[in-house]
Amino acid sequence: MSWFGFGFNAFGQISRRNHSDNDQENSIVYTPTEIKCHVGEKSEKSSELRASWSRRASLHLNGGRSLCFAGSNSPSGICDTGCTDAVVGESFLILGFPDRFESWDLDSDEKIPIWSMDVKTLCDGVGSPFNLPLIPGGYIAMKPPFYRPLSPHLKATRLALGDEHSVLLSASGAVYTWGLGSHGQLGHGSLSSEEQPKVVEALWGMRMTFVATGGWHTACISDGGDLYVWGWNESGQLGLPSRAVRKAPKYQTSEETVDLPTCGDQPEGEKDTQVFISIQSFPALVDITPSSELKTVGCGSRHTAAVTRAGDLYTWGWGQYGQLGYETSRSDEPYLVEFFREQQLRVVDVTCGAWNTFVSVVKKEVATS
Repeated sequence: MSWFGFGFNAFGQISRRNHSDNDQENSIVYTPTEIKCHVGEKSEKSSELRASWSRRASLHLNGGRSLCFAGSNSPSGICDTGCTDAVVGESFLILGFPDRFESWDLDSDEKIPIWSMDVKTLCDGVGSPFNLPLIPGGYIAMKPPFYRPLSPHLKATRLALGDEHSVLLSASGAVYTWGLGSHGQLGHGSLSSEEQPKVVEALWGMRMTFVATGGWHTACISDGGDLYVWGWNESGQLGLPSRAVRKAPKYQTSEETVDLPTCGDQPEGEKDTQVFISIQSFPALVDITPSSELKTVGCGSRHTAAVTRAGDLYTWGWGQYGQLGYETSRSDEPYLVEFFREQQLRVVDVTCGAWNTFVSVVKKEVATS
């Protein structure tokens, strides 16, 4: 399994920068590029990857777990840690170990974590699987206070943290959200904020299997492979019609490039019937392709990437830094990233930084006669 990245690379979070090259070209990776991390003297492929705006943390399983860190203010002394999971932000790095959790200040020169918690204090000495930021009894936030409890009745199986809101998936497939709701990112049909987890009632009765958050939008996948989205759609990141995207004279549709009328071109007596969506405050179903079922989804600051069960990658939203994997500044329709299909690669996972995209791939098996 290999990881590829594309998009914003000003801090070398995708590939090492050559400062003798053109700075603008060096800051953006337009073509998906394989990521190879150096652990010790060896170059290894990542097994898991986490990203923020300016940083990337890669976990390796070859001969034991180790961490490779890339991007702004890469900390020293944290590689070869034996950690089992990691979450990276702009100020802190969260590490999980079989017996403890740690938080490292990425703006500090200190060689020790600024906070730690023993697993035994959370689960009475009994080890428990976890999936950061979820931990036994609660979750780890990306700013103090780091440990935050969750009610046991939620039975959380997955948690995603946005810039200002959170989304939780329960064992029964219900979705809960809380935090800032000013862009409809909570999915409760209003722009109100919530201090405590509140179930997304519009999805009640439909079992969800995956949740993800971006800067101000949220996505989830049902057990049937359907995609539901809500929140801010200013750049088309929900895959719904966006005025900011379609106001240009030319707009690329799924079939062809067409000329859209501007205000000056509108025939007299005729009104524009196109409905644009800036904020979607409750879940909306988005069709990627008529027959595709989705496996996983990732959200950046203002873009979204989804992987089908067949192994194709579709992206949409803001693409100014190449984070969509094809040449456009923004799109409010999902488009296939042709690169992976052309290279006979099947996409199996995706994670997004704020302005870039990372995908895990395997080589497609070619049938022989």
